[in-house]
Amino acid sequence: MPPVRVLIVDDSTTMRALFTTILEEAPGITVIDHAANADEARRVIARDRPDVMTLDVEMPGTSGLELLREVMGDRPMPIIMLSSLTQKGSSATLEALELGAYDCFPKPKAATMEEFHKIGPRLAKLVKAAAAGKAFKSRTASGEVLVGNDYVPGDGVIVLVGNTGGVEMVSTIVNRLPANCPPVIVHLGDAHNVADALVEKLDKTARPAVRAAHDGVPLESGNVYILREAARHAVVDRWPDAAIRLIDGEPIAGHRPSANLLLQSVAKTAGGRAAVGMLSGIGDDGIAVLGALRGAGATTLAVLPDEAKARELPEQAAMIGGAAARPLEGLGRELLMHGALTALAA
Repeated sequence: MPPVRVLIVDDSTTMRALFTTILEEAPGITVIDHAANADEARRVIARDRPDVMTLDVEMPGTSGLELLREVMGDRPMPIIMLSSLTQKGSSATLEALELGAYDCFPKPKAATMEEFHKIGPRLAKLVKAAAAGKAFKSRTASGEVLVGNDYVPGDGVIVLVGNTGGVEMVSTIVNRLPANCPPVIVHLGDAHNVADALVEKLDKTARPAVRAAHDGVPLESGNVYILREAARHAVVDRWPDAAIRLIDGEPIAGHRPSANLLLQSVAKTAGGRAAVGMLSGIGDDGIAVLGALRGAGATTLAVLPDEAKARELPEQAAMIGGAAARPLEGLGRELLMHGALTALAA
């Protein structure tokens, strides 16, 4: 298999050198060129057609976001945004994801080789996944409600799990939920850094209320709860009168919050009242519990891998976890209908 050909775009000479070094050290990756600004990037893209581009958010002249919008509109390709801004869950990060960026990756706080070597393996994995994934133009995140006016929800809970590429899917589903939807918990994995901006935006556009998940918040219909804390795990505590609890603990299989732990708690508390949707993402966090959920009577679905920027998570959910694969719209509708008192339309 030929190596993944990467273009690095950053106005800092130091950053270009550091990112080149750590990516060149990874097997299966070749940095074909660098660009200090949008004009240079355009020339390299036209000449060399890189497989993946890393792009800084803040650049003089044409900004990274402006170049991202241009490229995704004219010739979509996998783009990973690299910036200190991505650490703050800022609106710029959310905008980048909604414009079609494959993912956003935080630069180390210190521009030293020691710090860059720490992030090297994770960034290399992301670059390879981007090359194997799909580049999409920005898709609409709004539309008609997924169910009819006669919809009556059951006594249950919906959980959406994703990371890379999952933010746009979450927006699309949440903006089409009815105001009286069952409580919805959103686990964004490594994309939790956009949670605050996502809550702020979706609460203005969605029919249900959208809020950050805080410790002890009760699960109530008509509410969407987005996990935002990277320092604590989230579980569903007791049933009925369920609540989200945030608990201390070391990362589980490298993840905090852990989707496996969250879904395990859902299986024990909500059982057959739960409906779980696995969205775009990298890795297998959450896959191990899908069988137990289904055994308890829960609905477990995965978005069609061909609809995902990162197909690894939904593909494993279907092949290993036994989740039924659905197109995104069908997935959202079927999750809503789990336990509902109305019949699913043909």
